Amino acid sequence: MMKEGTIRIIPLGGLGEIGKNITAIEYEDEIIVIDCGIAFPDEDMYGVDLIIPDITYLVNNRKKVKGFFLTHGHEDHIGALPYILKQLNVPVYGTKLTLGLVKSKLEEHNILNESTLINVEAGDMVAFDKIKIEFIRVTHSIADSCALAIYTEVGTILHTGDFKIDYTPIDGKVIDLQRISNLGNEGVLLLMADSTNVEIPGYSPSEKSIEKTLNTLFANSKGRIIVATFASNIHRMQQIIHLSLKYKRKVSFSGRSMENISNVARELGYLHIPDTDIINLDDISKYSNEQITIITTGSQGEPMAALARIAFSSHRKISIEPKDTFIISASPIPGNDKLISKVINELFRRGAEVIYDDLEEVHVSGHAYKEELKMIHTIVKPKYFMPVHGEYRHLKHHGDLAVDMGMPRKNVFILETGQVLELTKDSCKKDGKVRAGAVYVDGLGVGDVGNIVLKDRRNLAQDGMVIIVVTIEKETLSIVSGPDIVTRGFVYVKESEELIKVVKSLATEELTKCLDKEIIEWYVLKGNVKRTVENYIYDRTKRRPTIIPIIMEV
Repeated sequence: MMKEGTIRIIPLGGLGEIGKNITAIEYEDEIIVIDCGIAFPDEDMYGVDLIIPDITYLVNNRKKVKGFFLTHGHEDHIGALPYILKQLNVPVYGTKLTLGLVKSKLEEHNILNESTLINVEAGDMVAFDKIKIEFIRVTHSIADSCALAIYTEVGTILHTGDFKIDYTPIDGKVIDLQRISNLGNEGVLLLMADSTNVEIPGYSPSEKSIEKTLNTLFANSKGRIIVATFASNIHRMQQIIHLSLKYKRKVSFSGRSMENISNVARELGYLHIPDTDIINLDDISKYSNEQITIITTGSQGEPMAALARIAFSSHRKISIEPKDTFIISASPIPGNDKLISKVINELFRRGAEVIYDDLEEVHVSGHAYKEELKMIHTIVKPKYFMPVHGEYRHLKHHGDLAVDMGMPRKNVFILETGQVLELTKDSCKKDGKVRAGAVYVDGLGVGDVGNIVLKDRRNLAQDGMVIIVVTIEKETLSIVSGPDIVTRGFVYVKESEELIKVVKSLATEELTKCLDKEIIEWYVLKGNVKRTVENYIYDRTKRRPTIIPIIMEV
Protein backbone atom coordinates (compact mmCIF):
# COMPACT_ATOMS: atom_id res chain seq x y z
CA MET A 1 0.00 0.00 0.00
CA MET A 2 1.46 3.36 -1.02
CA LYS A 3 1.74 6.03 1.62
CA GLU A 4 0.17 9.39 0.78
CA GLY A 5 2.64 11.97 -0.48
CA THR A 6 5.14 9.34 -1.57
CA ILE A 7 6.76 8.77 -4.96
CA ARG A 8 8.08 5.32 -5.81
CA ILE A 9 10.94 4.91 -8.29
CA ILE A 10 10.92 1.33 -9.59
CA PRO A 11 13.77 0.37 -11.97
CA LEU A 12 12.72 -2.75 -13.89
CA GLY A 13 15.96 -2.84 -15.89
CA GLY A 14 19.09 -0.88 -16.79
CA LEU A 15 20.81 -1.01 -13.40
CA GLY A 16 23.87 -3.22 -13.00
CA GLU A 17 23.74 -3.97 -16.71
CA ILE A 18 24.17 -2.36 -20.11
CA GLY A 19 20.79 -2.17 -21.84
CA LYS A 20 17.22 -3.20 -20.96
CA ASN A 21 16.50 0.32 -19.70
CA ILE A 22 13.07 0.74 -18.15
CA THR A 23 11.97 2.63 -15.03
CA ALA A 24 8.51 3.06 -13.54
CA ILE A 25 7.63 6.16 -11.50
CA GLU A 26 4.55 5.77 -9.33
CA TYR A 27 2.69 8.51 -7.52
CA GLU A 28 -0.65 7.73 -5.87
CA ASP A 29 -2.83 6.12 -8.56
CA GLU A 30 -0.62 6.97 -11.58
CA ILE A 31 2.41 5.23 -13.06
CA ILE A 32 4.52 6.51 -15.92
CA VAL A 33 7.20 4.31 -17.51
CA ILE A 34 10.45 5.74 -18.86
CA ASP A 35 11.81 3.76 -21.85
CA CYS A 36 11.38 0.09 -22.67
CA GLY A 37 14.59 -1.41 -24.02
CA ILE A 38 16.26 -4.70 -24.78
CA ALA A 39 19.62 -6.14 -23.81
CA PHE A 40 21.69 -8.48 -25.94
CA PRO A 41 22.56 -12.00 -24.73
CA ASP A 42 25.92 -13.04 -23.32
CA GLU A 43 27.94 -15.70 -25.15
CA ASP A 44 26.74 -18.44 -22.80
CA MET A 45 23.03 -17.73 -23.46
CA TYR A 46 22.87 -20.25 -26.28
CA GLY A 47 20.08 -19.63 -28.78
CA VAL A 48 18.73 -16.51 -27.04
CA ASP A 49 18.12 -13.65 -29.47
CA LEU A 50 17.11 -10.81 -27.13
CA ILE A 51 16.49 -10.09 -23.48
CA ILE A 52 13.47 -8.00 -22.49
CA PRO A 53 12.40 -6.78 -19.04
CA ASP A 54 9.96 -8.61 -16.80
CA ILE A 55 7.01 -6.21 -16.45
CA THR A 56 4.88 -8.30 -14.07
CA TYR A 57 4.59 -5.31 -11.71
CA LEU A 58 3.21 -3.10 -14.49
CA VAL A 59 0.79 -5.79 -15.69
CA ASN A 60 -0.49 -6.26 -12.13
CA ASN A 61 -1.01 -2.48 -11.87
CA ARG A 62 -2.16 -1.91 -15.44
CA LYS A 63 -5.00 0.43 -14.42
CA LYS A 64 -2.46 2.90 -13.05
CA VAL A 65 -0.12 2.90 -16.06
CA LYS A 66 -0.54 6.08 -18.11
CA GLY A 67 2.01 5.37 -20.83
CA PHE A 68 5.59 4.87 -21.91
CA PHE A 69 7.76 8.00 -22.19
CA LEU A 70 10.74 7.48 -24.49
CA THR A 71 13.98 9.43 -24.15
CA HIS A 72 15.35 8.39 -27.59
CA GLY A 73 15.28 5.74 -30.29
CA HIS A 74 18.11 3.34 -29.42
CA GLU A 75 17.36 -0.38 -29.10
CA ASP A 76 18.28 -0.46 -25.42
CA HIS A 77 15.51 2.11 -24.82
CA ILE A 78 12.74 1.14 -27.29
CA GLY A 79 13.53 -2.39 -28.52
CA ALA A 80 11.24 -4.26 -26.12
CA LEU A 81 8.09 -2.29 -27.00
CA PRO A 82 6.79 -4.76 -29.65
CA TYR A 83 6.83 -7.52 -26.99
CA ILE A 84 5.70 -5.43 -24.02
CA LEU A 85 2.79 -3.65 -25.77
CA LYS A 86 1.22 -7.06 -26.40
CA GLN A 87 0.94 -7.37 -22.61
CA LEU A 88 0.27 -3.74 -21.77
CA ASN A 89 -1.54 -1.71 -24.42
CA VAL A 90 -1.00 1.90 -23.31
CA PRO A 91 0.01 5.13 -25.12
CA VAL A 92 3.64 5.69 -26.14
CA TYR A 93 5.00 9.25 -26.03
CA GLY A 94 8.13 10.27 -27.92
CA THR A 95 9.69 12.69 -30.37
CA LYS A 96 9.19 12.34 -34.12
CA LEU A 97 12.24 10.24 -34.98
CA THR A 98 11.88 8.05 -31.89
CA LEU A 99 8.26 7.23 -32.75
CA GLY A 100 9.18 6.74 -36.41
CA LEU A 101 11.56 3.96 -35.36
CA VAL A 102 8.98 2.51 -32.95
CA LYS A 103 6.34 2.54 -35.69
CA SER A 104 8.64 0.56 -37.99
CA LYS A 105 9.12 -2.07 -35.27
CA LEU A 106 5.42 -2.36 -34.49
CA GLU A 107 4.63 -2.78 -38.20
CA GLU A 108 7.06 -5.71 -38.36
CA HIS A 109 5.22 -7.34 -35.45
CA ASN A 110 1.79 -6.56 -36.95
CA ILE A 111 0.62 -4.67 -33.85
CA LEU A 112 0.77 -1.09 -35.08
CA ASN A 113 -1.98 1.14 -33.67
CA GLU A 114 -1.00 4.67 -34.64
CA SER A 115 -3.54 6.23 -32.28
CA THR A 116 -1.45 5.03 -29.32
CA LEU A 117 1.75 6.72 -30.63
CA ILE A 118 1.67 10.30 -29.37
CA ASN A 119 4.19 12.68 -30.88
CA VAL A 120 5.79 15.34 -28.67
CA GLU A 121 8.59 17.85 -29.17
CA ALA A 122 11.32 19.08 -26.85
CA GLY A 123 9.69 21.67 -24.60
CA ASP A 124 6.29 19.95 -24.59
CA MET A 125 4.50 18.98 -21.38
CA VAL A 126 2.23 15.95 -20.91
CA ALA A 127 -0.08 16.31 -17.92
CA PHE A 128 -2.13 13.77 -15.95
CA ASP A 129 -4.02 14.35 -12.70
CA LYS A 130 -1.04 13.82 -10.39
CA ILE A 131 2.03 13.69 -12.66
CA LYS A 132 3.34 16.04 -15.36
CA ILE A 133 6.19 15.16 -17.72
CA GLU A 134 8.32 17.69 -19.62
CA PHE A 135 10.55 16.74 -22.55
CA ILE A 136 13.90 18.62 -22.57
CA ARG A 137 16.28 18.54 -25.53
CA VAL A 138 19.67 16.83 -25.03
CA THR A 139 22.40 15.75 -27.45
CA HIS A 140 23.25 12.10 -27.96
CA SER A 141 24.39 9.84 -30.79
CA ILE A 142 20.86 9.81 -32.20
CA ALA A 143 18.73 12.82 -33.09
CA ASP A 144 15.63 13.86 -31.13
CA SER A 145 16.96 12.72 -27.75
CA CYS A 146 15.38 14.12 -24.59
CA ALA A 147 15.73 14.28 -20.85
CA LEU A 148 12.52 14.09 -18.82
CA ALA A 149 11.43 16.29 -15.93
CA ILE A 150 8.70 14.62 -13.85
CA TYR A 151 6.62 16.98 -11.71
CA THR A 152 4.52 15.97 -8.70
CA GLU A 153 3.31 17.74 -5.56
CA VAL A 154 6.09 15.97 -3.69
CA GLY A 155 8.83 17.43 -5.90
CA THR A 156 10.58 17.34 -9.28
CA ILE A 157 12.56 14.41 -10.64
CA LEU A 158 15.02 14.91 -13.52
CA HIS A 159 15.91 11.87 -15.64
CA THR A 160 18.71 12.77 -18.07
CA GLY A 161 18.24 9.83 -20.45
CA ASP A 162 21.40 9.12 -22.46
CA PHE A 163 23.20 12.39 -23.14
CA LYS A 164 26.44 14.24 -23.77
CA ILE A 165 27.22 17.97 -23.85
CA ASP A 166 28.09 18.64 -27.50
CA TYR A 167 28.39 22.33 -28.41
CA THR A 168 28.69 21.58 -32.15
CA PRO A 169 26.20 18.78 -32.91
CA ILE A 170 25.69 17.81 -36.55
CA ASP A 171 22.07 19.01 -36.59
CA GLY A 172 22.87 22.22 -34.68
CA LYS A 173 20.45 21.34 -31.85
CA VAL A 174 22.45 21.76 -28.65
CA ILE A 175 21.45 20.44 -25.24
CA ASP A 176 19.06 22.81 -23.45
CA LEU A 177 21.35 23.58 -20.50
CA GLN A 178 19.37 26.72 -19.75
CA ARG A 179 16.17 24.77 -19.07
CA ILE A 180 18.09 22.23 -16.98
CA SER A 181 19.73 25.06 -15.03
CA ASN A 182 16.33 26.70 -14.45
CA LEU A 183 15.04 23.41 -13.06
CA GLY A 184 18.00 23.34 -10.70
CA ASN A 185 17.16 26.85 -9.51
CA GLU A 186 13.52 25.87 -8.98
CA GLY A 187 14.61 22.81 -6.98
CA VAL A 188 15.13 19.18 -8.04
CA LEU A 189 14.25 16.52 -5.48
CA LEU A 190 15.94 13.62 -7.30
CA LEU A 191 18.41 13.44 -10.18
CA MET A 192 18.67 10.21 -12.19
CA ALA A 193 21.65 10.48 -14.55
CA ASP A 194 23.37 8.40 -17.23
CA SER A 195 26.46 6.64 -15.82
CA THR A 196 27.87 4.90 -18.91
CA ASN A 197 31.08 6.94 -19.27
CA VAL A 198 31.58 8.11 -15.68
CA GLU A 199 34.99 6.38 -15.58
CA ILE A 200 36.40 8.46 -18.47
CA PRO A 201 38.01 11.76 -17.42
CA GLY A 202 37.55 15.03 -19.28
CA TYR A 203 34.95 15.91 -21.91
CA SER A 204 33.61 13.72 -24.72
CA PRO A 205 34.72 14.92 -28.17
CA SER A 206 32.08 16.51 -30.40
CA GLU A 207 30.54 14.38 -33.13
CA LYS A 208 31.92 16.96 -35.55
CA SER A 209 35.50 16.27 -34.39
CA ILE A 210 35.80 13.09 -36.47
CA GLU A 211 34.94 14.93 -39.71
CA LYS A 212 38.61 15.82 -40.34
CA THR A 213 39.73 12.17 -40.03
CA LEU A 214 36.91 10.91 -42.23
CA ASN A 215 37.63 13.61 -44.81
CA THR A 216 41.29 12.52 -45.05
CA LEU A 217 40.24 8.88 -45.49
CA PHE A 218 37.76 9.78 -48.23
CA ALA A 219 40.28 12.04 -50.00
CA ASN A 220 42.99 9.33 -50.10
CA SER A 221 40.90 6.25 -50.84
CA LYS A 222 41.31 4.77 -54.32
CA GLY A 223 38.63 2.10 -54.01
CA ARG A 224 35.29 1.51 -52.34
CA ILE A 225 34.72 2.87 -48.84
CA ILE A 226 32.70 0.57 -46.59
CA VAL A 227 31.71 2.12 -43.26
CA ALA A 228 30.33 0.01 -40.42
CA THR A 229 28.46 1.98 -37.77
CA PHE A 230 25.38 1.74 -35.59
CA ALA A 231 22.28 1.95 -37.78
CA SER A 232 20.73 4.42 -35.34
CA ASN A 233 23.68 6.85 -35.49
CA ILE A 234 22.04 9.13 -38.02
CA HIS A 235 24.45 12.01 -37.38
CA ARG A 236 27.37 9.71 -38.27
CA MET A 237 25.54 8.56 -41.37
CA GLN A 238 24.95 12.19 -42.36
CA GLN A 239 28.67 12.95 -42.13
CA ILE A 240 29.50 9.93 -44.29
CA ILE A 241 26.84 10.95 -46.83
CA HIS A 242 28.15 14.54 -46.91
CA LEU A 243 31.69 13.33 -47.64
CA SER A 244 30.47 10.82 -50.21
CA LEU A 245 28.70 13.59 -52.13
CA LYS A 246 31.76 15.81 -51.79
CA TYR A 247 33.95 13.13 -53.40
CA LYS A 248 31.37 12.17 -56.06
CA ARG A 249 30.44 8.82 -54.55
CA LYS A 250 27.08 7.05 -54.65
CA VAL A 251 25.81 5.66 -51.34
CA SER A 252 24.37 2.21 -50.72
CA PHE A 253 22.94 0.92 -47.43
CA SER A 254 23.61 -2.68 -46.37
CA GLY A 255 21.91 -4.60 -43.58
CA ARG A 256 18.24 -4.79 -42.68
CA SER A 257 18.32 -2.36 -39.74
CA MET A 258 20.51 0.09 -41.71
CA GLU A 259 18.05 0.07 -44.61
CA ASN A 260 15.01 0.43 -42.32
CA ILE A 261 16.40 3.23 -40.16
CA SER A 262 17.87 5.20 -43.07
CA ASN A 263 14.48 5.04 -44.82
CA VAL A 264 12.62 6.25 -41.70
CA ALA A 265 15.19 9.02 -41.08
CA ARG A 266 14.96 10.24 -44.70
CA GLU A 267 11.16 10.19 -44.72
CA LEU A 268 11.04 12.24 -41.49
CA GLY A 269 13.69 14.71 -42.64
CA TYR A 270 16.53 13.71 -40.31
CA LEU A 271 18.82 12.29 -43.02
CA HIS A 272 19.48 14.36 -46.12
CA ILE A 273 20.60 12.79 -49.40
CA PRO A 274 19.21 13.21 -52.94
CA ASP A 275 17.45 10.08 -54.24
CA THR A 276 19.76 10.13 -57.27
CA ASP A 277 22.77 9.54 -55.03
CA ILE A 278 21.39 6.39 -53.38
CA ILE A 279 21.90 3.11 -55.21
CA ASN A 280 20.78 -0.42 -54.53
CA LEU A 281 23.42 -3.00 -53.64
CA ASP A 282 22.46 -4.84 -56.83
CA ASP A 283 23.66 -1.84 -58.85
CA ILE A 284 27.09 -1.20 -57.32
CA SER A 285 28.77 -3.14 -60.13
CA LYS A 286 27.55 -0.46 -62.57
CA TYR A 287 29.94 2.07 -61.03
CA SER A 288 33.71 2.14 -60.61
CA ASN A 289 34.96 1.31 -57.10
CA GLU A 290 36.09 4.88 -56.37
CA GLN A 291 32.48 6.00 -56.92
CA ILE A 292 31.01 3.77 -54.19
CA THR A 293 30.37 4.20 -50.46
CA ILE A 294 28.60 1.41 -48.58
CA ILE A 295 27.20 2.11 -45.10
CA THR A 296 26.66 -1.20 -43.32
CA THR A 297 25.65 -2.83 -40.06
CA GLY A 298 27.94 -5.11 -38.08
CA SER A 299 30.17 -2.66 -36.22
CA GLN A 300 30.03 -4.98 -33.18
CA GLY A 301 31.29 -8.00 -35.13
CA GLU A 302 27.92 -9.79 -34.93
CA PRO A 303 28.32 -13.07 -36.88
CA MET A 304 25.09 -12.64 -38.89
CA ALA A 305 25.46 -8.91 -39.60
CA ALA A 306 26.56 -7.60 -42.99
CA LEU A 307 30.17 -6.70 -42.07
CA ALA A 308 31.01 -10.20 -40.76
CA ARG A 309 29.38 -11.79 -43.81
CA ILE A 310 31.51 -9.59 -46.08
CA ALA A 311 34.66 -10.49 -44.12
CA PHE A 312 33.99 -14.23 -44.25
CA SER A 313 32.82 -14.23 -47.90
CA SER A 314 29.23 -15.23 -47.16
CA HIS A 315 27.56 -11.96 -48.26
CA ARG A 316 25.47 -12.53 -51.37
CA LYS A 317 26.13 -9.12 -52.93
CA ILE A 318 29.41 -7.74 -51.57
CA SER A 319 32.83 -9.38 -51.81
CA ILE A 320 36.15 -7.81 -50.84
CA GLU A 321 38.05 -6.20 -53.70
CA PRO A 322 41.55 -4.70 -53.98
CA LYS A 323 41.87 -1.17 -52.52
CA ASP A 324 38.70 -1.50 -50.42
CA THR A 325 38.84 0.66 -47.29
CA PHE A 326 36.78 -0.53 -44.32
CA ILE A 327 36.06 2.04 -41.58
CA ILE A 328 34.68 0.65 -38.33
CA SER A 329 33.10 3.77 -36.85
CA ALA A 330 31.97 2.46 -33.46
CA SER A 331 33.47 1.35 -30.17
CA PRO A 332 32.84 -2.16 -28.83
CA ILE A 333 29.98 -2.71 -26.44
CA PRO A 334 31.45 -4.53 -23.39
CA GLY A 335 31.85 -8.22 -24.28
CA ASN A 336 32.03 -7.72 -28.06
CA ASP A 337 35.80 -7.10 -28.30
CA LYS A 338 36.63 -10.64 -29.47
CA LEU A 339 33.92 -10.63 -32.15
CA ILE A 340 35.19 -7.35 -33.60
CA SER A 341 38.84 -8.46 -33.49
CA LYS A 342 37.91 -11.61 -35.38
CA VAL A 343 36.23 -9.60 -38.16
CA ILE A 344 39.08 -7.06 -38.37
CA ASN A 345 41.67 -9.84 -38.61
CA GLU A 346 39.72 -11.54 -41.39
CA LEU A 347 39.38 -8.29 -43.36
CA PHE A 348 43.14 -7.72 -43.14
CA ARG A 349 43.77 -11.35 -44.12
CA ARG A 350 41.76 -10.84 -47.29
CA GLY A 351 43.75 -7.76 -48.29
CA ALA A 352 41.45 -4.92 -47.22
CA GLU A 353 42.58 -1.73 -45.53
CA VAL A 354 40.83 -1.45 -42.14
CA ILE A 355 40.55 1.74 -40.08
CA TYR A 356 39.19 1.49 -36.55
CA ASP A 357 39.18 3.61 -33.42
CA ASP A 358 42.53 2.37 -32.08
CA LEU A 359 44.24 3.60 -35.26
CA GLU A 360 42.36 6.79 -36.16
CA GLU A 361 39.70 8.93 -34.53
CA VAL A 362 36.71 7.52 -36.41
CA HIS A 363 34.28 7.28 -33.50
CA VAL A 364 33.14 9.41 -30.59
CA SER A 365 30.84 8.36 -27.78
CA GLY A 366 27.30 9.63 -27.33
CA HIS A 367 27.59 9.50 -23.53
CA ALA A 368 28.87 12.19 -21.17
CA TYR A 369 32.37 11.91 -19.71
CA LYS A 370 33.18 12.76 -16.09
CA GLU A 371 33.48 16.56 -16.47
CA GLU A 372 30.14 16.77 -18.32
CA LEU A 373 28.48 14.78 -15.54
CA LYS A 374 30.00 17.21 -13.03
CA MET A 375 28.43 20.09 -14.93
CA ILE A 376 24.98 18.51 -14.75
CA HIS A 377 25.35 17.89 -11.00
CA THR A 378 26.49 21.49 -10.52
CA ILE A 379 23.60 23.14 -12.36
CA VAL A 380 20.87 20.74 -11.16
CA LYS A 381 21.86 20.79 -7.47
CA PRO A 382 19.58 17.85 -6.59
CA LYS A 383 18.66 16.96 -3.02
CA TYR A 384 18.99 13.22 -3.75
CA PHE A 385 20.83 11.31 -6.47
CA MET A 386 20.30 7.91 -8.07
CA PRO A 387 22.77 6.89 -10.83
CA VAL A 388 21.23 4.93 -13.73
CA HIS A 389 22.29 3.25 -16.99
CA GLY A 390 25.38 1.20 -16.33
CA GLU A 391 27.03 -1.80 -14.73
CA TYR A 392 27.35 -1.75 -10.95
CA ARG A 393 30.85 -0.27 -11.08
CA HIS A 394 29.55 2.64 -13.19
CA LEU A 395 26.78 3.32 -10.68
CA LYS A 396 29.27 3.16 -7.79
CA HIS A 397 31.71 5.58 -9.46
CA HIS A 398 28.87 7.97 -10.32
CA GLY A 399 27.69 7.89 -6.71
CA ASP A 400 31.25 8.69 -5.58
CA LEU A 401 31.36 11.58 -8.07
CA ALA A 402 28.20 13.06 -6.52
CA VAL A 403 29.78 12.81 -3.05
CA ASP A 404 32.96 14.47 -4.37
CA MET A 405 30.72 17.29 -5.64
CA GLY A 406 29.47 17.88 -2.10
CA MET A 407 26.37 15.67 -1.80
CA PRO A 408 26.03 13.85 1.54
CA ARG A 409 26.73 10.12 1.11
CA LYS A 410 23.37 9.32 2.76
CA ASN A 411 21.60 11.15 -0.10
CA VAL A 412 23.11 8.91 -2.82
CA PHE A 413 21.18 5.73 -3.63
CA ILE A 414 22.61 2.89 -5.71
CA LEU A 415 19.81 0.47 -6.55
CA GLU A 416 19.55 -2.88 -8.24
CA THR A 417 16.87 -3.85 -10.71
CA GLY A 418 13.61 -4.45 -8.87
CA GLN A 419 14.52 -2.42 -5.78
CA VAL A 420 12.18 0.43 -4.92
CA LEU A 421 13.24 3.96 -3.96
CA GLU A 422 10.64 5.79 -1.88
CA LEU A 423 10.66 9.61 -1.95
CA THR A 424 8.84 12.18 0.12
CA LYS A 425 9.49 15.93 0.36
CA ASP A 426 11.88 15.36 3.24
CA SER A 427 13.11 11.80 2.95
CA CYS A 428 14.44 9.19 0.58
CA LYS A 429 14.98 5.50 1.30
CA LYS A 430 15.07 2.06 -0.28
CA ASP A 431 11.78 0.32 0.38
CA GLY A 432 11.55 -3.33 -0.60
CA LYS A 433 11.56 -5.00 -4.00
CA VAL A 434 9.14 -5.86 -6.80
CA ARG A 435 9.39 -8.76 -9.21
CA ALA A 436 11.80 -7.84 -12.00
CA GLY A 437 14.44 -9.47 -14.14
CA ALA A 438 15.01 -10.86 -17.61
CA VAL A 439 12.68 -12.55 -20.08
CA TYR A 440 14.46 -14.36 -22.91
CA VAL A 441 13.30 -14.12 -26.52
CA ASP A 442 14.29 -17.19 -28.55
CA GLY A 443 12.91 -17.22 -32.09
CA LEU A 444 9.15 -16.83 -31.76
CA GLY A 445 9.20 -17.91 -28.13
CA VAL A 446 9.00 -15.20 -25.47
CA GLY A 447 9.69 -16.37 -21.93
CA ASP A 448 9.61 -20.10 -22.69
CA VAL A 449 13.38 -20.34 -22.26
CA GLY A 450 14.44 -19.93 -18.65
CA ASN A 451 17.49 -20.58 -16.51
CA ILE A 452 16.92 -24.36 -16.43
CA VAL A 453 16.82 -24.56 -20.24
CA LEU A 454 19.91 -22.32 -20.51
CA LYS A 455 21.72 -24.53 -17.98
CA ASP A 456 20.89 -27.60 -20.08
CA ARG A 457 22.14 -25.82 -23.22
CA ARG A 458 25.39 -24.87 -21.48
CA ASN A 459 25.90 -28.44 -20.31
CA LEU A 460 25.21 -29.80 -23.79
CA ALA A 461 27.59 -27.25 -25.30
CA GLN A 462 30.33 -28.01 -22.80
CA ASP A 463 30.15 -31.80 -22.42
CA GLY A 464 27.74 -33.07 -25.10
CA MET A 465 25.26 -35.89 -24.59
CA VAL A 466 25.04 -39.67 -24.62
CA ILE A 467 21.75 -41.29 -25.66
CA ILE A 468 21.11 -44.91 -24.66
CA VAL A 469 18.31 -46.54 -26.65
CA VAL A 470 16.93 -49.93 -25.59
CA THR A 471 13.77 -51.96 -26.32
CA ILE A 472 12.24 -54.20 -23.64
CA GLU A 473 9.61 -56.91 -24.08
CA LYS A 474 7.07 -56.32 -21.35
CA GLU A 475 5.76 -59.88 -21.02
CA THR A 476 9.09 -61.67 -20.70
CA LEU A 477 10.89 -58.71 -19.04
CA SER A 478 13.83 -59.13 -21.41
CA ILE A 479 15.93 -56.86 -23.60
CA VAL A 480 15.03 -57.49 -27.24
CA SER A 481 17.04 -54.69 -28.87
CA GLY A 482 20.01 -52.58 -27.83
CA PRO A 483 21.27 -50.87 -25.87
CA ASP A 484 22.41 -48.69 -28.78
CA ILE A 485 24.65 -45.77 -27.90
CA VAL A 486 24.40 -42.44 -29.75
CA THR A 487 26.70 -39.52 -28.79
CA ARG A 488 26.59 -35.86 -29.78
CA GLY A 489 29.35 -33.44 -28.83
CA PHE A 490 30.97 -35.98 -26.47
CA VAL A 491 33.29 -38.38 -28.30
CA TYR A 492 33.57 -39.66 -31.85
CA VAL A 493 32.26 -43.22 -31.54
CA LYS A 494 34.74 -44.90 -33.94
CA GLU A 495 37.70 -43.46 -32.05
CA SER A 496 36.31 -44.45 -28.63
CA GLU A 497 35.03 -47.96 -29.30
CA GLU A 498 36.30 -49.34 -26.00
CA LEU A 499 34.54 -46.62 -23.97
CA ILE A 500 31.28 -47.13 -25.87
CA LYS A 501 31.51 -50.92 -25.40
CA VAL A 502 31.84 -50.50 -21.64
CA VAL A 503 28.91 -48.02 -21.55
CA LYS A 504 26.84 -50.55 -23.52
CA SER A 505 27.83 -53.35 -21.16
CA LEU A 506 27.10 -51.32 -18.02
CA ALA A 507 23.68 -50.24 -19.35
CA THR A 508 22.82 -53.87 -20.22
CA GLU A 509 24.01 -55.10 -16.82
CA GLU A 510 22.00 -52.48 -14.91
CA LEU A 511 18.83 -53.07 -16.95
CA THR A 512 19.13 -56.85 -16.59
CA LYS A 513 19.60 -56.52 -12.81
CA CYS A 514 16.39 -54.45 -12.55
CA LEU A 515 14.37 -56.70 -14.85
CA ASP A 516 15.47 -59.83 -12.92
CA LYS A 517 13.97 -58.19 -9.85
CA GLU A 518 10.83 -57.44 -11.93
CA ILE A 519 11.38 -53.70 -11.64
CA ILE A 520 9.60 -52.25 -14.66
CA GLU A 521 8.94 -48.65 -13.61
CA TRP A 522 10.54 -46.51 -16.31
CA TYR A 523 11.78 -43.81 -13.97
CA VAL A 524 13.66 -46.44 -11.88
CA LEU A 525 15.18 -48.12 -14.96
CA LYS A 526 16.22 -44.80 -16.47
CA GLY A 527 17.55 -43.44 -13.18
CA ASN A 528 19.70 -46.51 -12.49
CA VAL A 529 21.14 -46.61 -16.02
CA LYS A 530 21.80 -42.86 -15.99
CA ARG A 531 23.57 -42.97 -12.61
CA THR A 532 25.76 -45.97 -13.48
CA VAL A 533 26.83 -44.63 -16.89
CA GLU A 534 27.34 -41.11 -15.54
CA ASN A 535 29.69 -42.34 -12.78
CA TYR A 536 31.71 -44.51 -15.17
CA ILE A 537 32.12 -41.75 -17.80
CA TYR A 538 33.19 -39.22 -15.16
CA ASP A 539 35.76 -41.66 -13.70
CA ARG A 540 37.17 -42.34 -17.18
CA THR A 541 37.03 -38.86 -18.76
CA LYS A 542 36.32 -36.29 -16.00
CA ARG A 543 33.44 -35.06 -18.18
CA ARG A 544 29.75 -34.91 -17.39
CA PRO A 545 27.78 -35.32 -20.62
CA THR A 546 24.01 -35.29 -20.40
CA ILE A 547 22.87 -38.94 -20.23
CA ILE A 548 19.49 -39.60 -21.88
CA PRO A 549 18.16 -43.17 -21.57
CA ILE A 550 15.31 -43.96 -24.00
CA ILE A 551 13.38 -47.12 -23.14
CA MET A 552 10.74 -48.54 -25.47
CA GLU A 553 8.31 -51.36 -24.74
CA VAL A 554 6.99 -54.00 -27.13
